[in-house]
Amino acid sequence: FRSDWAVVHRELARKHVTLDLLWQEYKAEHPDGYRYSAFCQRYREWSGKLSVSMRQTHPPGEKLFVDYAGTTLSVIDPDTGEIRTAQLFVAVLGASNYTYAEATWTQSLPDWLGSHVRTLEFFGGAPEIVVPDNLKSGVKKPNWYEPDINPTYDDMATHYGAAVIPARVRKPKDKSKVEVAVQIVERWILARLRNRIFLSLHEANLAIAALVADLNARPFKKLPGNRKEAFETLDKQALLPLPHAPYVFAEWKQATVSIDYHVEVAGHYYSVPCSLIKKRLDVRITANTLECYHKGQRVATHPRSLQKGRHTTVMEHMPISHREYAGWTPERIMEWAHKLGPNVTALTEAIMDSRKHPVQGYRSC
Repeated sequence: FRSDWAVVHRELARKHVTLDLLWQEYKAEHPDGYRYSAFCQRYREWSGKLSVSMRQTHPPGEKLFVDYAGTTLSVIDPDTGEIRTAQLFVAVLGASNYTYAEATWTQSLPDWLGSHVRTLEFFGGAPEIVVPDNLKSGVKKPNWYEPDINPTYDDMATHYGAAVIPARVRKPKDKSKVEVAVQIVERWILARLRNRIFLSLHEANLAIAALVADLNARPFKKLPGNRKEAFETLDKQALLPLPHAPYVFAEWKQATVSIDYHVEVAGHYYSVPCSLIKKRLDVRITANTLECYHKGQRVATHPRSLQKGRHTTVMEHMPISHREYAGWTPERIMEWAHKLGPNVTALTEAIMDSRKHPVQGYRSC
């Protein structure tokens, strides 16, 4: 009897399936077949002939590997004739090798996260773990034990119930899955598009999407079926369901609360509870909102404003009688102004009078 080792290999990719279980099922059908040790030995001999990426077995729905291709795509601006280069983002699921690719203008954080969101929409679900290479957009500081994940990247992953675990530095097996996928995409997609002229990023992505569909329908060389079939069989049912709304890009920064109990973001000032004066806060910024966090607890939420030099103030954040921390009062500011002369005094009064409340003028004074 000669066992179908490709089927054995595919079955091992299913959750909780072991070689012992498969051998018992095989032995029930073939009582005179291989003993367990011989069964395992022959399977290992067969699997040893596979590439490193195919030899690895990942539980369905567990890991998504992501990276950029080293080769770029040219896009011509129809108005100026300028040739711009687009980056090619590649993602591959661990169990099925189901692949997604798209072009973006840059490898910056907004493009990086946007590609993740569109990838998960393409798959119709989210993995338990996202494995990037140590790209600066996603990993601020590579580390063997505790890599410093960009907080915005971590925020995106948390939105989908996933964890980010970067590939370890100088550990090629950690990222062999996506490196092989990148190589295949470069040969199957970029090579085929080398003579095409694209006048927009959208046009390029339409062509890429068609070739991605062809790639996923292409039969495996040494395994039964193709990526699409493997995805339907293995990963699709195991992926986490997508949240009701897709992730909205949010940037994180740290800000110290000033003596006027406001934090500054892009030239605008937002109030927080006055008890947090001189505290360091984490600020989450989206296109429409701004949220302030202290030790993981949200302490203030404001609509985003693009007016520089202006204040957004919540009355409840102000101290009683608008008295400020450690003796900071309008009177104290004016005392300083008087010591410097009449011109400084006049300017200080004008600044105070131009604000809804004098406290909002402290910083400028």
